[in-house]
Amino acid sequence: MVAAVLLGSFLIMLLINVPIAITMGVSSLLGLMAMGMSFDMIPINFYAASSKFVLLAIPFFILGGNIMEKAGISRKLIDFAMALVGHLKGGLAIVCVLVSCFFAAISGSAPATVAALGMIVIPAMVEVGYKKDTSSALMATSGAIGLIIPPSITFVIYGSIAGVSISKLFMAGIVPGLLMGAFIAVSCLLTTRKEDIKRIPKVPPKQCWVAFKDAIWAILMPVIILGGIYGGVCTPTEAAAIAAVYGLFVGIFIYKSLKFKELYQILVTSTVQSAVVMFITATASLFAWIITTEGIAAAASELLINMAGGNIIIFLLIVNIILLLAGCGIDGTSAFYIFTPILLPVAIQLGYDPLVFGVVMVMNLAIGNATPPVGVCLYVACGIGNVSLKEISKAALPFLTAAVLALLIVTYIPAISQFIPNLLMAD
Repeated sequence: MVAAVLLGSFLIMLLINVPIAITMGVSSLLGLMAMGMSFDMIPINFYAASSKFVLLAIPFFILGGNIMEKAGISRKLIDFAMALVGHLKGGLAIVCVLVSCFFAAISGSAPATVAALGMIVIPAMVEVGYKKDTSSALMATSGAIGLIIPPSITFVIYGSIAGVSISKLFMAGIVPGLLMGAFIAVSCLLTTRKEDIKRIPKVPPKQCWVAFKDAIWAILMPVIILGGIYGGVCTPTEAAAIAAVYGLFVGIFIYKSLKFKELYQILVTSTVQSAVVMFITATASLFAWIITTEGIAAAASELLINMAGGNIIIFLLIVNIILLLAGCGIDGTSAFYIFTPILLPVAIQLGYDPLVFGVVMVMNLAIGNATPPVGVCLYVACGIGNVSLKEISKAALPFLTAAVLALLIVTYIPAISQFIPNLLMAD
């Protein structure tokens, strides 16, 4: 009865496009009524979900990313990447992916990456001969890597739910993120090899050095954040606060592109974005608590074990299919709270590393960010490139195929994700 009320109301509201936070909140409310439980559980659960210390990293990373975005670092990163590889055949496609990886390590957000870089990269690609739909699709899929490259807000959320070290998750996401980026870049080079793409003249070494000096402060931000975490100097939460202060310092005193009067709007924007994430976290946590308490998660886990026949290869294939489909319809935060209690216990029971499983979940949901009908990165890129959802979806197909191929490699070769954590934490 409770399962029917909870899941039925959830699916109905999802199908009629009710915002996911409201969907999960109302479904949970109806679920509590069906359980005959007091509504006192709502504030108790909300507080328990949102008061975890590790989640404090989320608003700080959002603030740091917004500050650096407003400071105009996207232009400096693009100029540096253009100086390095812009002259190569398909150079702008490589620049798009390369800069997305760089910017992802600053903002930690996929839509922010697409918005900040797309305004510059998409028109530049069209100018040298790329089609608008191809340029927009490449920007959307490249921007989705922002969920995987650390510091990533999605890893913070998964770590807080699964009890996995966020520092290790950050380490584990580096190689898979770069691998996905490389696969997307190669797929773009292959699909556009017969098109008449102009080549940009090679930049002289002196100009390349100037571009590097302009971009160095932006490049140093992820180095400071990740170096501090991996070196044991600070926790991810403390590193997030350092990132915000560093971004403020660079924007005001180094690049001098950020004015004090702009800080108010940056703080308002960051507060709203953080509130959205935390509200989703609170409602999703209550939803997850109900499916766990009522035994729905355990029943679903048992069903998955039976479907896979205890075979880890089949189970992981089922997991990828479920998460890819889920990523097309709901946001990452909600997906983590819904599916982690169901999927993670089975993965652990079958001997799969929860650290690698977190990377697999994040990669699936990253691909979902660039997949219709709800892929937020697609909509951002559509607006910038002035193309329809149908056009960009068709153009994104080879890039998404490449991303899924990278996902399968990471899924079935855990050593790819484990390499850096094992290397840096060998002691």
